[in-house]
Amino acid sequence: MRIVAISDTHGPRRWKSCPPAVAEHLRGADLILHAGDICTAAVLDELAAYAPVRAVKGNNDGPDVTAPETLELDLGGLRVAMIHDSGPAAGRWTRLRRRFPDADLVVFGHSHIPLDHEEQGLRIFNPGSPTDRRRQPHGTVGLLDVADGRLLAARIVPVT
Repeated sequence: MRIVAISDTHGPRRWKSCPPAVAEHLRGADLILHAGDICTAAVLDELAAYAPVRAVKGNNDGPDVTAPETLELDLGGLRVAMIHDSGPAAGRWTRLRRRFPDADLVVFGHSHIPLDHEEQGLRIFNPGSPTDRRRQPHGTVGLLDVADGRLLAARIVPVT
């Protein structure tokens, strides 16, 4: 299963339409995980033209974005949790382990800072933002390869 993780698209201010470099990764995806700050449901509609989308609500999302605050999924045996704001960097891994005790992978956003960290069987993953890089060198998305209930690969790739 090929999954694209994305967060903090901030449409329509930052995401006018799907950037071509993002679309390259979306083509052929089996699933898209959006970790919030979608801002408008039109972004989700656009993403859904590529693959099924599962999303969580971010702090900047408008009322037309009907997504839960948190989400837990079973992707063929891999237990995935999603939340937009994971809180401060200090203590993040411990906080997410406590909040999602059964998760193998937690996908989050909010900071726009890409992160891929694994510790004691829990991987925490922030794909960054493809459209609002803030102080980061590039806009980014995350690519996840899942098979047989295992995360085979996780990469954060630049798209700007």
